[in-house]
Amino acid sequence: MYLLTFLYPALYDYLSMNPGNVVQNHMYWQLFTYQFIHGSIGHLLSNMIGLFFFGTTVERRTGSKEFLLLYLFAGVLCGIFSFLLYALTGTWNVALMGASGAIFAILLAYAVLFPGSVIYLWAIIPIPAPLLILAYAGLEVFNMFAGINQGVAHSTHLIGFAVAWVYFLVRFGINPIKVWSRRL
Repeated sequence: MYLLTFLYPALYDYLSMNPGNVVQNHMYWQLFTYQFIHGSIGHLLSNMIGLFFFGTTVERRTGSKEFLLLYLFAGVLCGIFSFLLYALTGTWNVALMGASGAIFAILLAYAVLFPGSVIYLWAIIPIPAPLLILAYAGLEVFNMFAGINQGVAHSTHLIGFAVAWVYFLVRFGINPIKVWSRRL
């Protein structure tokens, strides 16, 4: 998709989620397709690195079908809730793109499925996965309200965390807080 959008830039407008296009031009597919469009090679690579390191482990634990269900379900719900948030705030001319919402759902899934896992920040600082996820959520909230990295959809990232949280509660009967409180 990145190569196609690079060769045909008009695809950005057609496939990225723009609330104005969804409402005025009935481009409802954008609630799904936005997650496959990336604004730069760095954006694409950062999403794919997260998917590679955390997604492969989550997929091995849950199975391919369950992983795909979680990933796509999170991606679509992130698109829908982001659209609603943009509509409620009157933000009609924005282009949401990227897999970050679904990736954040996978990050939370990793921390729930592997609560004893340690992630090395900058390859030197050991941090338990649940603590890193909670810190990351806090950082997203801070950045969103402080207006830091304004081109980043912090709310979509938080929605990804929330979707995975509810997914684990409903689908598996697993409360992430209970899992993490036992480990931490």
